[in-house]
Amino acid sequence: MTFTFPQDFTWGTATASYQVEGAIHEDGRTPSIWDTFCAKPGTIADGTSGERACDQYHRYMEDIDIMKRMGVGAYRFSVSWSRIIPEPNGKVNQAGVDYYLRLLDALREAGIKPACTVYHWDLPQYLEDQGGWPNRDTAKRYADYAQVLAERFGDRIDTWITLNEPWCAAYLGYGNGVHAPGVKDYAKSLEAVHHLNLAHGLGTQAIRSVLGDKARISVTLNPAVNIAETDAPEDIAAKHRADLMNNEVFYGPMLEGRYDPDILAVTADLTDWSFVKDGDLETIHQPLQVLGLNYYSTSHVRAAAPGNVNEGVPAPAQDIVEFLPPTGELTAMGWNQEPHGLTTLLTELSSRFRDLPLMVTENGSAWDDVVTEDAAAPGGKIVHDPQRVNYMNRHIRAVADAIEAGANVTGYYAWSLLDNFEWALGLSKRFGIVRVDYDTEERIWKDSALRYGEIVKANAI
Repeated sequence: MTFTFPQDFTWGTATASYQVEGAIHEDGRTPSIWDTFCAKPGTIADGTSGERACDQYHRYMEDIDIMKRMGVGAYRFSVSWSRIIPEPNGKVNQAGVDYYLRLLDALREAGIKPACTVYHWDLPQYLEDQGGWPNRDTAKRYADYAQVLAERFGDRIDTWITLNEPWCAAYLGYGNGVHAPGVKDYAKSLEAVHHLNLAHGLGTQAIRSVLGDKARISVTLNPAVNIAETDAPEDIAAKHRADLMNNEVFYGPMLEGRYDPDILAVTADLTDWSFVKDGDLETIHQPLQVLGLNYYSTSHVRAAAPGNVNEGVPAPAQDIVEFLPPTGELTAMGWNQEPHGLTTLLTELSSRFRDLPLMVTENGSAWDDVVTEDAAAPGGKIVHDPQRVNYMNRHIRAVADAIEAGANVTGYYAWSLLDNFEWALGLSKRFGIVRVDYDTEERIWKDSALRYGEIVKANAI
């Protein structure tokens, strides 16, 4: 059965600055925490970095042309903070601003709406040197940066996304340390959680101080869709604990103006939460025009055996939770495929926050691709990726199911437009619907890009 999406539904693709831009030494940009992290031996699986990545800094016109041919109406990109404010003195680097103005004007000319992620994990190294996200001052510096973007980019931006996946920035960066800056300290990760929440609130205020209520503001979260293995009380309790520390630490402050008291109770051995100051929760709880959600897979959980340590788990206070190995056909990331989890996420959040529109700001899958010569394909080459096509079809159908069930979903962004630098896994995992040959930077269409174009143009699945 064919489902037709609402007429004003947004179809887009997404990337992030450090993953695609390259040009890390050009036009005044200074190092981010990812430049520093990548330079440390053993941190990146294949020893690569974002130094060149997809070279989008120089090839953005080619990528915009690909999106235009695909028919997408929006492009979610992120700004490199250290391109805009390269030094601790706060002085704005006009060369960095000018690059994004060129990008934005080219998108507008192509009829593609820009969705700007203000922060997608690439904190300037000079701010990490001053304490990073566990330092309250970083949230204030973020607000200054967000204000600069609002002043310089103004109404060129269709949607402002304050943060991408603060869960990753806090827990992978400061909890288990597998992401930059590589700190392993659960107490610091909770400080980072709060200061990222605070940055969201302060940044929203800063953007609105420049653009007023016409600014369309969002934040992108990556909620864990935790599924209890049984209905036993202890398994339900394990799911609740996982939900608390992975989801409610962001939902509560951002969308309700509160931290669930259970969060404070289960982390009391780590921190007294004295870093939460009077007025913080009011600042964090800002009205949003839309909530962005990233979804890839589910987590199945059950009660852990007594004495469980859960070594290496990103979030703290997961001692009562056992995360079960994924099952079924796994993606190249080792992730399961459960499209119904996306339907559940969208319907449950839409029911809980009835007046808040939702958009899927990332969804996609990594697979091991093979290039095939094909004279009929764009550029004479193609990647046949039936597993990615199948994943896309089923997950877009899951979005349709959510809408049919009453969820207010306004858009879908495929992750990712391009194969790119996949953080600690380097260039070894390919999420793109367009392949990048990292030796030549050639863009090669995949069947998934062609299929996505069909869905977009039909506005139906």
